[in-house]
Amino acid sequence: MTLIKACLNGSRRPGDHPALPLTPLELAEAAREAREAGAGAVHIHPRDEAGRESLSAVHIGAAVGAVRRAAPGLPVGVSTGLWITGGDAQERRRQVRGWAALPPERRPDFASVNLSEPGFPDMWEDLRRLGVDVEAGVWSVEDAEALAATGLECVRVLVEIIGGTEETAVARAHAVLDRLDELAVPGPRLLHGEHAPTWVLVDEAGRLGLATRIGLEDVLHNPVGGPVAGNAELVRLARARLAPGG
Repeated sequence: MTLIKACLNGSRRPGDHPALPLTPLELAEAAREAREAGAGAVHIHPRDEAGRESLSAVHIGAAVGAVRRAAPGLPVGVSTGLWITGGDAQERRRQVRGWAALPPERRPDFASVNLSEPGFPDMWEDLRRLGVDVEAGVWSVEDAEALAATGLECVRVLVEIIGGTEETAVARAHAVLDRLDELAVPGPRLLHGEHAPTWVLVDEAGRLGLATRIGLEDVLHNPVGGPVAGNAELVRLARARLAPGG
C-alpha cells in the first residue's frame, strides 16, 4: 500500500483551522485519527506553551510521547526547519543535540532536514547519532544536486514542490525527480506539494507509485476547494484517490 504521511500542523498559526492540533494531546488525537483514516506515518511540528514551534527536548519529547501513547507503532517525525530557531543553525544544532536527554521512546523516528538551509551534513550526523532517521527535504534541482554532493543516504527523499501553480507543479516535480535519478541519489521518494498544487501532486505521486503526504500543514481544502473537518478527512480523501480507479 502506498505510504501516506499525515502532516498534522506545520507552521500554521492558531486559528488557521478549527481542527489544527497544537498541544501534545491534540497532536496525539489527530495522529490516532489519521492512522485510522489510512496514514502510515505522521509529521508534526511540536509547540511550546505559547503555541510557537519548538525544537527543545521538552516540547519534542512531550509531543512525540503523546503520539506514541495514542497510536502505538505509528512512525512519527518532526521538522528541523531553520526558521524554528530564527535562522540560527548553531542554535538548531544545540537544541537537536539536547534530544539525547530524552529516552528513546520520546525521540522521533525521523526528522526532515531541508537541503536549502545550511548545515545539512551536521544535522544528518547529529540525528543519526541520536538514532533518528533523516528525511532530506529537496525543493529544487539545485537541492537534488546538493544532496548528491553530500553522498549521504536518507530514509526518504522528500520532493517538496513549494509554491507555484497547479499548471507548473507536475513539470517542476519531474525536473527534480529526474535529476535525483540522473545523479543516482539513493532512497525512496515522497512527492508532495502545498496550497494550490497539493492535490495535483497527490495524484501524480499515485500515478508514479510514490509515497505522498497530506494534512493541514499542506492544505485546508478538499480536491474541489471545499472545507474539510481536519487531518483525518484529508487522509481519507487522499487514500481514496490513490486506490485503483480512485
